[in-house]
Amino acid sequence: MSIRAAVMTRPHAPLEIWEFDTPRLEPGSVLLETVASEVCGTDVHLHRGRLAGVPYPIIPGHVSVGRVLESAGVETDATGAPLSPGDLVTFYDVHEVCGTCWHCLVAGQPNRCPSRRVYGITYSAAEGLLGGWAERIYLKPGVRLFKLPEPLTASDVIGGGCGLFTGFAAVERSSFQMAETVLIQGSGPVGLAAAAFSALRGAALTIVVGAPGDRLALAQALGADLTLSLEELSPRDRREAVLEVTDGRGADTVIEASGNPAAVNEGFDLLRDGGTYVIAGHYTDAGEIELNPHLAINRKHAVVRGQWGTEFRHVFGALKLLAKHRNRLDFARVIGRRYGLEEANRAIDDVATLSVPKAVIEPETRA
Repeated sequence: MSIRAAVMTRPHAPLEIWEFDTPRLEPGSVLLETVASEVCGTDVHLHRGRLAGVPYPIIPGHVSVGRVLESAGVETDATGAPLSPGDLVTFYDVHEVCGTCWHCLVAGQPNRCPSRRVYGITYSAAEGLLGGWAERIYLKPGVRLFKLPEPLTASDVIGGGCGLFTGFAAVERSSFQMAETVLIQGSGPVGLAAAAFSALRGAALTIVVGAPGDRLALAQALGADLTLSLEELSPRDRREAVLEVTDGRGADTVIEASGNPAAVNEGFDLLRDGGTYVIAGHYTDAGEIELNPHLAINRKHAVVRGQWGTEFRHVFGALKLLAKHRNRLDFARVIGRRYGLEEANRAIDDVATLSVPKAVIEPETRA
């Protein structure tokens, strides 16, 4: 049986449909039937050649949901839950961290491990079905699976996608206290998730700065108390609005989830003295800014933290909370359109132009 996949052969080139042989399972591996795979902003960056060290050609799709077809001795997921053919699962896309380097053993930061590899990003198509934009996904031995807890569906998980886990991680990284004011810059998937988890964690006021309007409406539906439009308000107007609702102080915590370098100076401007700024949106190099460290950081006595990537605990925690609060955190509604493999190029374009809040590749969907 041949298996179809959408392949990104090189930056800026149209994706192509390739056929692959059905893989032979090695001990400890699992074969999934792909149900859904997200189109992330990272995939746009991959297509534009803005990530270093990518071994093109690749099969994109680093966050996916699949149905277990068969396994070679894998009887439980990463948490010990029994696993059977037909079960709906997702998996932690980061793999092959060594567990023995300084970052893994001493710092406790496996996302900084130099041997770290990522499904859909740092595996070549020559190595097999190691990305989600394919009819099947081959999970190598040691990949951490997570059986979707009831009552979650594939749409619930993929509607949040990578942003769900990154947003969860950014909120955790901020360490904000209950009843504080949290401001999120960006209303894409990361920003929406950060807003949802901030509200759930106990923020007294959750503010989202972003655009376009439909995404701000989603932010409100997911827990934002106040939204400020980048299209309708000037930076001065946005600052005045934030000062008005914070008694002139500014936000206690600001989470940057936009990926736009221009957001950083504004983020510091909207942060209160002694507040915490978490920069989570700059997974790729989007350019430089001019920053006055005295005014923005030192004199403000600001705490500044970066959040790059996620760890398995973020996947576990985000999905556990999503399952418990599914009615409140309706991430399935974030999905703007579903695309077949043959429509992968259109899906990337739609994400790049913000035409849809979330694009999803479903291999069984036909154009």
